[in-house]
Amino acid sequence: MNSMNDTGGVAGPASDQAGHTHRLRGLAGTGFIATLAAMVTTTLAAALAQAVGVDFEVPDGGESIPLSGFAVVTGFFSVVGIVIAVALLRWSARPAERFVWTTVSLTVISLILPFLSGANTATTTALLGLHLVPATVMIPTLARSLRTRTD
Repeated sequence: MNSMNDTGGVAGPASDQAGHTHRLRGLAGTGFIATLAAMVTTTLAAALAQAVGVDFEVPDGGESIPLSGFAVVTGFFSVVGIVIAVALLRWSARPAERFVWTTVSLTVISLILPFLSGANTATTTALLGLHLVPATVMIPTLARSLRTRTD
């Protein structure tokens, strides 16, 4: 008598693709939640800085950076970070390590911009700190997710 046990999963291209799609969706979901957290945290930190007297005025336009501007820019660059994480998950043998190296390097480069803005010392200092706030939310969260998804 021939019988076939259908309860076990078959490893192959179809199941690998499904697992990979699941990992990408999980990473993207984690990334978007972290993005919202980074946006809220950065905007609250900017509001706190304003409350203690930082004007966020940049000399080029003579206007102050609005709180909504911090949220929008944080959201945009956090999504860029998610795209980098997804690409590394897809094409790198060590995505978490590469992600940390890449994003820390980009964060360090971003710290140059406040010095080039020509703003006063308080604004420059606050902008430096506000570059670090979303990095401390996004980088560890996505790196941890990449490690979990590749184990």
